[in-house]
Amino acid sequence: MKLVECVPNFSEGRRPEVVEAIVAAGKNCGVKILDWTMDADHNRSVVTFAGEPEAVLAAAFAMIKEAAAHINMEEHRGAHPRVGAADVVPFIPVSGVEMSECVALARRLGERVGRELDIPVYLYEEAAARPERRNLADVRRGEYEGLKEEIAKPERRPDFGPARMHPTAGAVVIGARRPLIAFNVNLGTDNMAVARAVARALRARDGGLACVRALGVELKERRQVQVSMNLVDYERTPIYRALELVRLEAARYGVPVVGTEIVGLVPLDALLGSLEYYLQSESFRREQVLEIKLQS
Repeated sequence: MKLVECVPNFSEGRRPEVVEAIVAAGKNCGVKILDWTMDADHNRSVVTFAGEPEAVLAAAFAMIKEAAAHINMEEHRGAHPRVGAADVVPFIPVSGVEMSECVALARRLGERVGRELDIPVYLYEEAAARPERRNLADVRRGEYEGLKEEIAKPERRPDFGPARMHPTAGAVVIGARRPLIAFNVNLGTDNMAVARAVARALRARDGGLACVRALGVELKERRQVQVSMNLVDYERTPIYRALELVRLEAARYGVPVVGTEIVGLVPLDALLGSLEYYLQSESFRREQVLEIKLQS
């Protein structure tokens, strides 16, 4: 069986009825909904679903359309960077599918969204049509408000759809990528300068850890700040290494780590790698996990 995963992020984390409607729209297309989460501070939700390629393509379109009907970016406020109601929609190959097939899905979806929904579309990561748009952070530079002012400029024109923001849904970024881990670390302070400094120390582009993208986020309701990370290759940069560098850099400012969070799904091997590290195991094997042994 050909199996593709899709992990769309939507700019809504405070109205469960809206997220439920978005999830239902995708479920009606015959895919399996694996997980969905909401975050009020980020004002963002992450949905994970999987299925055969054509069903996943149909579900992604249905979810983008539903999000556009319920989310008004003119009113949206949240801690997480965003450019649209359906902010980012990545396709990930799981089994029987090559990355090139996910790239084709991303481009087909982008063309349809631009043509039928009149929403500007940017392609990123493996599906990027321009090398300077591979990195999601570069595509989202300036966020919704900044892109709204610059979208007509030649360097910021979308890959599909009109060279203007949709009046309520904004824009959407669609792509194909390998599995990543969304990993957040909460700090025992409300000082955003500390969160930004720690994130800067972690980011690969600023000389930090390879395969890490990070930013500082304010958690107003908790009176804390957060280092929000995407680990784009957990084998090269595992969870425990990112966490320990956060501890080290935060300690420089006298700030402790007070909690962590994994958003969405995570590969089992990524968790086992951290287990092995923190137990200081000298001979741990994944086959020692009871459930893995039983399945084999």
